[in-house]
Amino acid sequence: MFKDYDVIVVGAGHSGSEAAAAAANLGSSVLLITMNMANIAQMSCNPAMGGIAKGQIVREIDALGGYSGIVTDKTMIQFRMLNKSKGPAMWSPRAQSDRMLFSMEWRQMLENTSNLDFWQDMVVGIVTENGKIKGVKTSMGHTIFSKSVVLTNGTFLNGTIHIGTKQFGGGRIGERASTGLTEDLNRMGFESARMKTGTPVRVDGRTIDFSKLEEQPGDETPAKFSFTNTPLLKKQRSCYLAYTSEVVHDELRTGFEFSPMFTGRIGGIGPRYCPSIEDKIDRFADKTSHQLFIEPEGWNTIEYYINGFSSSLPEEVQFRALRKIDGFQNAKIFRPGYAIEYDYFPPIQLKNTLETKLVENLFFAGQINGTTGYEEAAAQGIIAGINAHCNTQNLPEFTLSRSEAYIGVLIDDLITKGVDEPYRMFTSRAEYRILLRQNNADLRLTEKSYKIGLASKDRYIRVKQKKKVTDEILHYLNTVSVEPKVVENLLLAKGTPPISQKIKIANLVLRPQISIKDLVDRIEGLSQFISKKDKEIIDECLEESEIKIKYGGYIDKEVEIAGKLGKLEDLKLRDDFDYFNLKSLSFEAREKLSKIKPSTLGQASRISGVSPSDISVLTVFLGR
Repeated sequence: MFKDYDVIVVGAGHSGSEAAAAAANLGSSVLLITMNMANIAQMSCNPAMGGIAKGQIVREIDALGGYSGIVTDKTMIQFRMLNKSKGPAMWSPRAQSDRMLFSMEWRQMLENTSNLDFWQDMVVGIVTENGKIKGVKTSMGHTIFSKSVVLTNGTFLNGTIHIGTKQFGGGRIGERASTGLTEDLNRMGFESARMKTGTPVRVDGRTIDFSKLEEQPGDETPAKFSFTNTPLLKKQRSCYLAYTSEVVHDELRTGFEFSPMFTGRIGGIGPRYCPSIEDKIDRFADKTSHQLFIEPEGWNTIEYYINGFSSSLPEEVQFRALRKIDGFQNAKIFRPGYAIEYDYFPPIQLKNTLETKLVENLFFAGQINGTTGYEEAAAQGIIAGINAHCNTQNLPEFTLSRSEAYIGVLIDDLITKGVDEPYRMFTSRAEYRILLRQNNADLRLTEKSYKIGLASKDRYIRVKQKKKVTDEILHYLNTVSVEPKVVENLLLAKGTPPISQKIKIANLVLRPQISIKDLVDRIEGLSQFISKKDKEIIDECLEESEIKIKYGGYIDKEVEIAGKLGKLEDLKLRDDFDYFNLKSLSFEAREKLSKIKPSTLGQASRISGVSPSDISVLTVFLGR
């Protein structure tokens, strides 16, 4: 029934879907195995993509030639650019998606991808020979052979669902757990542990009194995620804000004695930055209210997602507490919130390509590595998929550094520091975040992806044109001057001091109150210059030019720092290096370095327990 494949991807969530698409588009023959073909790339939790730092990741995936940004643009029902009041390093795109359309669009794109086959089954083990992957074993009794395997099992590995005192197996509610694979990997020497996540009640929108909620519309001029020619959003659905109260909290407390989290039935560690409502009440006892985001599930459904009300309390407690929230007095629910506990494999067992150190050509990506979020999973998927292909074709590995992408920060954090709770990306995790802006992801990554054959030629040409036009705009602004009279009224209206003599246009753009678009409307020569440029990319070029002028000093400084620290990254460390023989290192450093086996001195410097003096010892030893 089955041919031998180049790559087998196990699991068709966000990570598996990106991995399969990347490997197939690079030319590998790929088999995507999933337990349910109807749930490809399903949004198991909230129906949204992007957000703070996560939006940057989606744009990076798109710049590399992935599908997440395209699917989001085609299925979104609302768009907001978060943190616009802050600097551009913090701007983060976020979209509400139509949950059902999102999954359907992903499936359609995968079905239209050459070199990609599908099989509905459960993978219960892997096949190896002399420490190298040979294929997978399935619950139907099949052994399917391949040169590489990517495991993206999400929350399904021995998944256990908790609702109050009820406990049953499942990877999502209504779907069975995946069994056998963890035990098979453990027998080979892999370490595994347990994590926990959760989801809130889903509510019938016909029973919500929206007049008592605070409306949260999308941006007046919505943007998008993909750098390709995806459709712009013409209409939007609003989200809403609601708030808990002490009355709600008191009702929830009546179920604490039945909470699997408080009674010890859940042993896995939950996400710090997305705690359940009972956890928030317990940890922040001084707070009398918590904000809730009421999110529509799609264009043509009455179902609403109550973001911030995740819970594993008994369903009757959840229901009673929900009805005490203003606007929800008559609420009906579709299903209760629940917690799910599942196996993961600590990611220090991986290389920076996401290949396992123990088995050659075996890759882990997504929540199996202890992360949380669609975006983090998809980012790992595309990198694992690329490298699974590269390994089968004896091509150089594909990696991204911390100064190149949030994806680089994510993977470096995982394999260097490990995780002791579900990992979530934040802008604060990236030391070069002013370089890693959401608007310049294509300028950073598309050429790199094009060179390995993933990003299309059209994408590459577009990026070259964007860079060319941006450079031309910057040159114009830095060389052409403007007379005081031309901008006198504009400066007055914007509340910024007038000018008394001709100055370069770039000097006006430096002022925080003034944008390039303000000046285009006032300066005829600039307007004519801009009108001759490619209309499809001109807005992006103007934004990039303005950021480079206003924040040029900060950008240059980060480039300089990244260059200096990059010298550490270039110093390679051998996998078989015997750190215990280097007695000048602290014992903790020898222990940690031997376990993690960092690939570069820069990665070694970020390992907890490895001190600057230990790095100095290694630097001297390496002859630097």
